[in-house]
Amino acid sequence: MTDSLRIKVDIALKLLKSTCRDKEVELSYSGGKDSDVILELAKMAGINYKAIYKNTTIDPPGTIRHVRENNVEIVRPKETFFQLIERKGFPTRRARFCCQILKEYKIMDIAIQGIRRSESSKRAKLYKEPTLCRIYNNNKANHVEVILPILDWTDNDVVEFITERGIKLHPLYYTDGKVDVKRRLGCMGCPLSKDRGLEEFKRYPNLAKAWLRAGQKWWDNHPNIKTRQKFNSIYEVFVDVLFFKSHEDAMRSISGGLFNNPIDCKKFLEEYFKINLE
Repeated sequence: MTDSLRIKVDIALKLLKSTCRDKEVELSYSGGKDSDVILELAKMAGINYKAIYKNTTIDPPGTIRHVRENNVEIVRPKETFFQLIERKGFPTRRARFCCQILKEYKIMDIAIQGIRRSESSKRAKLYKEPTLCRIYNNNKANHVEVILPILDWTDNDVVEFITERGIKLHPLYYTDGKVDVKRRLGCMGCPLSKDRGLEEFKRYPNLAKAWLRAGQKWWDNHPNIKTRQKFNSIYEVFVDVLFFKSHEDAMRSISGGLFNNPIDCKKFLEEYFKINLE
């Protein structure tokens, strides 16, 4: 282990021991590489923790098995992701209700999380200290003390620690036996991912069909929603969510744009994802 990483590990262990002494704390486990790292650090620190995986019902294949292999408790939501779509429609960059319902809720008073500043410029600005108080659902009674032991770790630190400690990661992180920590492990089809889930929908075309089936139920059961004033079908809504930054751009393109050549969104989706939507 390099001196640089050894120092960071020592700091992380001291943080965990000082903030989690004599208390049972939650270790927020997602099945991703960073949660595997904080799980190992918690074991090394010898603290009293309970590793908990909040099942989103739409995580990548192999996640539940990986969670179970690490003896992590699984907490299931009151509604599945697709039941949420049936009730509220598709999540988007502008309306990300799914995270709040499926992941962002309190279980214990103290929670260890694997957030790192180097993951994004937004996180670098948002997270300044390795401890913070988080309030869920704007309810002060739902406040949680969050501990961030690897906040200042880089991707190289993570890879080195995983290698040094012999940590087995989720299968999706491996390419020809080598660890690729740049890979994303999160909800499949997440509209907040760089490509808005397009790669995953293309890799798993039945996922696109499942979104559309649930979306059709929402569309059929909500005849008075404002979305119906803008779009003519759930297929047009799905195209809007996946391919456009604004409703205006989507409607302009779907209706034919400059050359007045309307898009048959159902046919477009079938050809793009190679699926049959009958």
